[in-house]
Amino acid sequence: MFCHVKHGHHHEWDDWTSRRRSFERRRGNRFDDGGDPTLRRARRRAAAEFGFYTHLFWYIAVNVLLAVISLITLSLWFLWPLACWGFGVVAHYMATFGRRTLKERFFDPAVEREVRREKAVMTSEKQASIEELSSTIAHELRNPIAAAKSLVQQMGEDPTSIENVEYGKVALEELERVERRISHLLKYAKEEDYTPARVNLASVVDAALTQMRAKLDEAHVRVARNYITGPTVVADAEKLQQVFTNILDNAIDALAPLAEGRRIELFIENGRPEQASVRISDNGAGIPQDKIGRIFNPFFTTKEKGTGLGMAISRKIVEAHEGTIEVASEVGRGTEFTIRLPLPAKS
Repeated sequence: MFCHVKHGHHHEWDDWTSRRRSFERRRGNRFDDGGDPTLRRARRRAAAEFGFYTHLFWYIAVNVLLAVISLITLSLWFLWPLACWGFGVVAHYMATFGRRTLKERFFDPAVEREVRREKAVMTSEKQASIEELSSTIAHELRNPIAAAKSLVQQMGEDPTSIENVEYGKVALEELERVERRISHLLKYAKEEDYTPARVNLASVVDAALTQMRAKLDEAHVRVARNYITGPTVVADAEKLQQVFTNILDNAIDALAPLAEGRRIELFIENGRPEQASVRISDNGAGIPQDKIGRIFNPFFTTKEKGTGLGMAISRKIVEAHEGTIEVASEVGRGTEFTIRLPLPAKS
């Protein structure tokens, strides 16, 4: 009999354990969100709302009971717990519903309005930029083509004229000018491949000086290298050299009005945290304030034979290296370009 009772207890224990595990499995399946963050947030929100309504129910129930007791005793002391506890209920409501209400009614519409405004400004600026660029390209191509067409027409009117040879030369020069413009435009528009490597910034600047040495000597420009060595940067040395060459070329042209004392100074610094800079300054004619903001625009040039794409391409190269290019100038005193490039992260 003892064994039978003991065996029966084992069966009851096993049945209870089996029922408990079955309940836990069902409960686990019920609250399993499958790792979905949206579902988790919804459940937390539902739990918070249920907690508030439970709080509100007990607030009303208890204060009704206190009010009844207070009326029986002919006093109004229940107003104190009603008011004090009421502050807690209001705070609970704001914590549960207030933040979402404020966000939906005020913050979300404000953010949406600001995003729409920014998109409208960007669209209008882009449209204006496209219109200006299209107008400039049309102007740059139409003028030399019209000139060449006029010369060819004159040659056709009098095929035996001795001036036809000169007309032909000028027409070819104008067509070459168009070809040069188109070539530079394609280069500007093309997404070029970059081959970044660790290079010494001073060696890149020196390579640009070597490339421009003949023109510097011909123009009698004195160059002052205010550096011995430079920091190491991760860059495409050939593309970066093109930037410094363009700036030096423009500086030489800006020094042309000076009869003597033509000077270009170069500085390499890495004083800023995680940033190196190259400054190239000249004591040339300078850039007027009404034009300085346009020098990086495609096809803008003050040179008689310039394409107007050199500085636009230079800025594109610098920005591809996650750097910046800035210019400061004063008419009659000179111009200074500053190129800033990020330093590689220390390993």
